[in-house]
Amino acid sequence: MLAVATFWAVRSSNRSARVAERALLVGMRPLLVVSRGSDPDQKVLWQDNYAVHLAGGRAVAEDRNGVIYLAMSLRNVGAGIALLHGWYPRPGRAAASDPHAEPADFRRLTIDLYIPASGTGYWEGAVRDPDDPLRLDLVRSLAERQPFTIDLLYGDQEGSQRTISRFNVLPVSGEKAWFCQVARHWNLDRPDPRSRSDPR
Repeated sequence: MLAVATFWAVRSSNRSARVAERALLVGMRPLLVVSRGSDPDQKVLWQDNYAVHLAGGRAVAEDRNGVIYLAMSLRNVGAGIALLHGWYPRPGRAAASDPHAEPADFRRLTIDLYIPASGTGYWEGAVRDPDDPLRLDLVRSLAERQPFTIDLLYGDQEGSQRTISRFNVLPVSGEKAWFCQVARHWNLDRPDPRSRSDPR
């Protein structure tokens, strides 16, 4: 009887510990979406001192002096701080069913970008290398006002709970501006709730 009681006590303790751990992680989990149109403008500054004002719900996609400047206005609807790690661009409007790239293939950010819980922020990137394999496709997308896709890799303030969120960048009809919309989120460090067969 003592052995049985000990077994159930240990099992109950383990279950309680798992529940407490999940509750802690939920309190740290970020989730990025597009900011609202009513959110305030933000000043985005690149390392070469090129700067723009980014409106809520909008994106920046500009080809200037051989540099492609990209940015998106974002809102964190999660409970924890979002620390951005990297980005992966691709031409065209990727579907939610299209797989994401491997995390190792994402382009690393040159500065740390944080977005507070229930707050707004932005992502910025640039393509500067004339031999960048995606440069021609992005230049064509901008010149022809065609959609393109940015996948963002981020996690919580401790670098865990990694998530990839897919954003489609779309031209605003009748304007030179761009807006973005979120298409899908992937959990990298826990099972994907959409698929029982997804090992991550």
